[in-house]
Amino acid sequence: MLDKYLRGEDERSLLEKKMRAEGRLPPGQSASLKWPVLHEGEVPRFDPTTWDFRVGGLVAEPLRWTWAEFEAFPRVEVRSDFHCVTRWSTFDNLWEGVGFREVLRRLSPAPEARFVMVLGHRGQDPHGYTTNVPLVDLDREDVLFARRNRGQEIPPEHGGPLRLVVPHLYAWKSCKWARGLVFMDEDRAGYWERLGCYRRGDPFQEERFS
Repeated sequence: MLDKYLRGEDERSLLEKKMRAEGRLPPGQSASLKWPVLHEGEVPRFDPTTWDFRVGGLVAEPLRWTWAEFEAFPRVEVRSDFHCVTRWSTFDNLWEGVGFREVLRRLSPAPEARFVMVLGHRGQDPHGYTTNVPLVDLDREDVLFARRNRGQEIPPEHGGPLRLVVPHLYAWKSCKWARGLVFMDEDRAGYWERLGCYRRGDPFQEERFS
């Protein structure tokens, strides 16, 4: 047991040194060989017959897609790192899902729509979990609504069946249980942002708490 632990610790340390040397480990972060589970509140139960994805705010018209419709969108694969504000990072995650740009091209946002409120599980709260992200940070090739990570469907405790992945920002911006988008002309705080987290959350700038 001790030998196994020491081998795992040595592997983690070597990975951390490598990622730091390559400039991929943000300041204040440690490399992790695991994917820790962190979330607020209940893990929602997924029902494909009632699940929907809604888009509103500053768009030409509100849109709603069922699970079957969203599942039919073209898929992409993205390999990227993942940085949690609680100071751990994982590397070379292989995500599979629907690119944000695939969703964006089906919309007609107003010219003044520069920010997006990402909507998570609604649960018992009609407002539910939210996080705010500038549109310029979402409109990138590597941002996607992920269904799978490293060949496996994302489990519910990690945000399955669908979570947003925004690799270049802290992981709380990668909204678990993604259910919709609201386009806005000004920035507004989401759930964690109202509790003191930074509005944008760049891990290389250590934008943790404002």
